Amino acid sequence: MLSILSKALFWRLVVIVWSAVLYMLSAQPGIALPGGFPGIDKVEHATYFTLGGMCFLLGLRLAGLAQGKTAAIVLAVLFCSLVGVLDEWHQTFTPGRSGNDVWDWLADTLGGFLGAHAAFWVEKKLTSASTKGSGR
Repeated sequence: MLSILSKALFWRLVVIVWSAVLYMLSAQPGIALPGGFPGIDKVEHATYFTLGGMCFLLGLRLAGLAQGKTAAIVLAVLFCSLVGVLDEWHQTFTPGRSGNDVWDWLADTLGGFLGAHAAFWVEKKLTSASTKGSGR
């Protein structure tokens, strides 16, 4: 299982699935969910985009791209920011959704930043585990 997690193609496919799920979620009519707290949707946006940013960056770095840390973070943030803008625009065409929410977009962008940092941690774990495994 570890070998597949160390493949850039795996993470690229996960990003495609992540994008498709995001599109389907954004196409759902607005439904007020019970419970939670004010602003929970921003936490949900940031969390979802943290996952997307992490997978995006792992797909790049495990392929040997975006080796500089600063450049890698910028790429992940730009990716999530662009997808967030497109997501907000898409929601303007969905009944019951308002879209174009700057705060949602900022939460998406923050998620990209957090995801980039998570990707470095995951990459370190994956590469150290594969190095240990190959030494046997």
